[in-house]
Amino acid sequence: MNKNEAHNMHSEKQGQSQHQNHHDHHKMMIEDFKRRFFISLVVTVPILILSPMIQSWTNIEIKFMGSQYLLFALATFIYFYGGWPFLKGLKDELSKKNPGMMTLIAMAISVAYIYSSATTFGFKGSDFFWELATLIDIMLLGHWIEMKSVLSASKAMDKLAKLLPNTAHLFKGEDVVEVDLSKLKSDDKILIKPGEKIPADGVIIKGTSYINESMLTGESKPVEKDKGDKLIGGSLNGDGSLEVKVKNIGKDSYLSKVIEMVEKAQSSKSKTQNLADKAAFWLTIIALAVGFSTLVVWYLITGDFTYAIARMATVMVITCPHALGLAMPLVVATSTAQAAKNGLLIRNRTQFENARKIDTVVFDKTGTLTHGEFKVNFIELFDDHYNKEQVIQLAASLENNSEHPIATGIIEKLKEMNLETITTSDFKAIKGKGVEGIIKEQKVMVVSPGFLKEKNIEVPTDLPVHGVSTDVFLLLEDKLIAAIGLSDKIREESYRAIKRLKKEGIKTWMLTGDNEETAKQVSAELELDGYFAEVLPDQKQDKIKELQAKGNFVAMTGDGVNDAPALAQADVGIAIGSGSDIAAETADIILVNSDPEDVVVLIDFGRATYKKMIQNLAWATGYNVIAIPLAAGVLYNVGIVISPAVGAVFMSLSTVIVAINAKLLKLKR
Repeated sequence: MNKNEAHNMHSEKQGQSQHQNHHDHHKMMIEDFKRRFFISLVVTVPILILSPMIQSWTNIEIKFMGSQYLLFALATFIYFYGGWPFLKGLKDELSKKNPGMMTLIAMAISVAYIYSSATTFGFKGSDFFWELATLIDIMLLGHWIEMKSVLSASKAMDKLAKLLPNTAHLFKGEDVVEVDLSKLKSDDKILIKPGEKIPADGVIIKGTSYINESMLTGESKPVEKDKGDKLIGGSLNGDGSLEVKVKNIGKDSYLSKVIEMVEKAQSSKSKTQNLADKAAFWLTIIALAVGFSTLVVWYLITGDFTYAIARMATVMVITCPHALGLAMPLVVATSTAQAAKNGLLIRNRTQFENARKIDTVVFDKTGTLTHGEFKVNFIELFDDHYNKEQVIQLAASLENNSEHPIATGIIEKLKEMNLETITTSDFKAIKGKGVEGIIKEQKVMVVSPGFLKEKNIEVPTDLPVHGVSTDVFLLLEDKLIAAIGLSDKIREESYRAIKRLKKEGIKTWMLTGDNEETAKQVSAELELDGYFAEVLPDQKQDKIKELQAKGNFVAMTGDGVNDAPALAQADVGIAIGSGSDIAAETADIILVNSDPEDVVVLIDFGRATYKKMIQNLAWATGYNVIAIPLAAGVLYNVGIVISPAVGAVFMSLSTVIVAINAKLLKLKR
C-alpha cells in the first residue's frame, strides 16, 4: 500500500469515526436528558404534595415538623440535578458572549429557586417550589424530544453509510478470495455475485446485469449495465454475475462524497437560517428586558414581591425562543437528507432555497436534453479517391483520442465495419470546433461546419436531413474529403420536463455549441422559449449574463465539464452528474439521475422547503409576540394571567408543533 492510499484510508476512517463520535455524543446527551427528566418527575410528586399553594387548592393540609425544610431539600435537588444542563448552558453561552435559550431558562429557574429558598428561611412571602419543579420537568422533556427529532434527521445519513457491504470478492490470480472492504485498492479486480451490494465504484470488465440504484439516486427502475459501464458503490446487483475493476474507494467514492456533501449542507447556514439566529438573539434580549421591567412594574403597583417575581419568572420561561432554535435546523436536516435519497445533492443551501425564485431555466443540449449518444447515419464522399471505409478509418483513428460523444459515435461505426484504427501523432483538439492530427504523414482534421466557414471552405448544402443531427467534415491537408452525419435522440424526460416548467410559468432556453439548424429543430420539437446555437464553451457564460441583464432569475442545467463557467454565472447552477461525476465543483445542486425532469422536482422542493422555514419562523416568533405580554400580566384586569408552569407547557407545545411541521416536508416525484 503506498503512502497516499494509507493516508486516504486513515483520513476516511478518521472522517467516519468523527461522524460516529458526534453521533454517539448526541445519543449520550439524549439518554442524559431522558434520565434527568424521569428522576426529576419522581421527585416532583412529593414537592406537589407538600406545596402550600397546591394544598390550599385541594383543601388537603399535610404539615409536620420541618416539612418546609424537606420541601426545600427536594427542590434544591431538582434545581441542581434537573436544572444542571441549563445552568451549564448559561455558563457556556455567557463565556461566548452569546446569551440564548439556556441563559433564559437558567435565569428563570434561578430566580424562582433563590426567591423560594429565601421564603423558607423567614423572608416574607410564599414559595413557588412546585412551579420550579414542573418548569424543570417540562424543559427537560422539551429538550429530550427536540434532540430525538434532530437525531432522526441525521439517521438518514447513517442509512446511506450502511449501504456498503463489509467484504468484497477479490481476484488473486485465478482464485477469488473474500477480503475486508478496507483492503480494496484502486484497479483491483473484483467479482460481484447476483443479488449482492456493490462494494466500491468501478467499471464492468465482464458480464451484464440490471443494477438497482434507487437508494442512491431515487431512480426506481433498475438500470441495465454492460461491459465498460460505471457502477456506484452501494447500489444493488440484479441477477447477473459481474467482473469489475475498482475505481474509487474510501473518501473518493461516490457514497462518501454524498455523505460529506449532505453533512456540509446540513451544517452550512443559509440566509433564511441566519435570520432565525438573529431573531433568537433579539428575543433573548427582549425577554430579559421585559422580565426585569415586569418585576419592577408589578412590585411598584402591588408592593407584593412574590407576585412580581412569579410574573418575571413566567415571562422568562415563556419567551425561551426554543421553537425558534429548532425551527430551521429541523427543516434543513429533513430537506437535505430527503433530497440526497432522491438523487438531488445540495451543495449550497442558500441557492437551494432560492430555487423558488427561478423564472428561466437554461439547458445544455447534448447529454442533458438529448441522450448525448451519436450514431452515424450517412457518409457523403466529395473525393473519388476515397471510399467510406477509408473515411471512417481516418476519422475514427483521429477521434480515438477524444472524449466527445461524436467521437464515440464514429468509433462505434468503425467497430461495426470491423476495421482497425491507424496510429496518429500530434493530436490536438480545436476548442469547440473539432480535432486534428497527423496520420501517415498527412494532416487530417475532423471539424464542424463553423470551422469550414472560418477557413472559407464552402459548406455542402445538399446533405441529407436526419433527426437531431450534427454533421462533421473530414479534411486531408485542408482539402474537403467527406461529410459524416450523426444524430442524437431527444430524451423522453425532456418533453415532460419542459411541459411541467411551462405549466409553472417558467421560461425554458437551450444553449448549444451545435449548428443553427439542429438547435432550431430541437427547440421547435420541445417548444422551447428560445435557444442559443453555435456557442463556444467560453461564450456560454455571456449568454447567461444576457438573460440576467433582462432581470431574469436564471438556473443553468448542464453536464459539468464545459458548462462550468455558465453554471457558476447562473443564479442557481444545476449539474447533471451521471453518477460518478459528482465533482461538479461549480454547481450549487447536482442531479444524480441525468434526468431533466428533476429540475422541476428541485424547484418544487426548494419552494416547499422555503415555505416550511417561513411557517416555522412565523409560528415560533408569532407565539412569543402574543405570549410575552400575557405573561407580563397585560390582561390582569380581565383576569387573564399565565402561571410559570402553564407558560412552560405552552412553550414546549410550540416546540413540538414546529418539529412536527418540519417532519411533514416531503419531496414529491
